[in-house]
Amino acid sequence: MSQGQALDLMNRLMWEAMVVAGPLLAAVLLVGLLISVLQATTQLQEMTLSYVPKMLVAALLLIFLGPWMIGRMMQFALGLIRIIPSLG
Repeated sequence: MSQGQALDLMNRLMWEAMVVAGPLLAAVLLVGLLISVLQATTQLQEMTLSYVPKMLVAALLLIFLGPWMIGRMMQFALGLIRIIPSLG
């Protein structure tokens, strides 16, 4: 395997990781931001108020987006397995 092939595989890996994890991270970030604004305006500094909604959003998104995430990861893994003979 040449350096160019290795860098290309690493680039594809990073892109797939970003695409798969991006929606979940963006949603949790948005909920965290909204909760922070709410806490700042009401001066309510309860720690569980910031964790529980983020955990619920993450769990719901994993339930709904889980099959899509697994499908993307399986396609990537199968693509890597298919090119193994050409790497040698």
